[in-house]
Amino acid sequence: MMSRAERTPLTDWWWTVDRGLLAALGALMVAGLVFLMGGGPPVAERIGLPTFYFLNRQAMYLAPTILLIVAVSFLSLRHIRRLALGTWLVGVALCILAGRFGPEIKGAHRWIQFGSFGLQPSEFVKPAFVVVAAWAFSEGAQRRDMPGGFLAILLLPVTIVPLILQPDFGQTMLITIVWCALFFVAGLHWFWVAGLGAAGLVGVFAAYTFLHHVRERITRFLDRDSGDSFQEFWSRESFRSGSWFGTGPGEGVAKRHLPDAHTDFIFSVTGEEFGVIVCLCLVALFAYIVMRGLKLARRTDDTFSRLAITGLTTLFGLQACINMAVNTQLMPAKGMTLPFVSYGGSSLISLALGMGFLVALTRKRPRVTMLSQKPPGTAPATVAGVMR
Repeated sequence: MMSRAERTPLTDWWWTVDRGLLAALGALMVAGLVFLMGGGPPVAERIGLPTFYFLNRQAMYLAPTILLIVAVSFLSLRHIRRLALGTWLVGVALCILAGRFGPEIKGAHRWIQFGSFGLQPSEFVKPAFVVVAAWAFSEGAQRRDMPGGFLAILLLPVTIVPLILQPDFGQTMLITIVWCALFFVAGLHWFWVAGLGAAGLVGVFAAYTFLHHVRERITRFLDRDSGDSFQEFWSRESFRSGSWFGTGPGEGVAKRHLPDAHTDFIFSVTGEEFGVIVCLCLVALFAYIVMRGLKLARRTDDTFSRLAITGLTTLFGLQACINMAVNTQLMPAKGMTLPFVSYGGSSLISLALGMGFLVALTRKRPRVTMLSQKPPGTAPATVAGVMR
């Protein structure tokens, strides 16, 4: 047990970190390994890999994932901003390079290849963008000499244009929605909310008109007989087969037909083998993390922390919602992982960075409060540090 009387960096971290949030993230990681035992082997065998290749790789990635969450959670607010800015700059540059020189996978150039190691830079751009945008919004709100609002507006096109050129419409949509949420929390007038909503509809219409793969997916979603609906059929079939209690671990059939049973459609595999009840428990776990984050954001008095926590929580929850909505046929197919559950190295490490930021921002920190304000020429005001 760690005593409050022992003043070490580790004990200070333990007593100031939100342990409920950490426990929920740990539960998601364990659940991901359990569910991947069902979804991973058929895909591995189909492409000629060892049966538990994806499970072993996921377990291997969890070590740096946990280490990164803990390491980032030790950072001060200043170092959080610096790390986010550096990550965003490097990530955007790598997105541009991936769009021009990266290998083509499923019609898009989203990856940078370093020998046998592949990196999807857009995954790292997302959490860094949220923190940098929150920083810009907060500086604009607190300092009149700082064009924070203009910089926050400028950040959006600089970030999403390289993604559109890859093309990666899903990540573009996700980042834009989170940016709009930050804009709203920062004090956006309802007039501008309506304007952003209209601009979003125009963007979706433009994507439908000019991007063939977007038009194909939306058309297939609205009319299943208009094209190949192989994945959609087996995704629906998995939930029908699993019903409330599931067919049992390893007994699923749909995973043998779904090409991305270990990534995009891991939720469907879970529904078939473990049942709808377990899926609802998984939804509740995601909901707890989101609600916990928003509750902690509401408690903080620091503008930057409040905006960044809200943005990171929205990013995490929205990505989970999109994945589960695709699996349950509530929206068109989109390649987006289920946080900490789907297989993926870039996804896990980028989520670790984002959750590390979140854990660091939600820690209890000394708050300096001005107890008295005296006119110039008098004794300096008394300052007291209290824990929030």
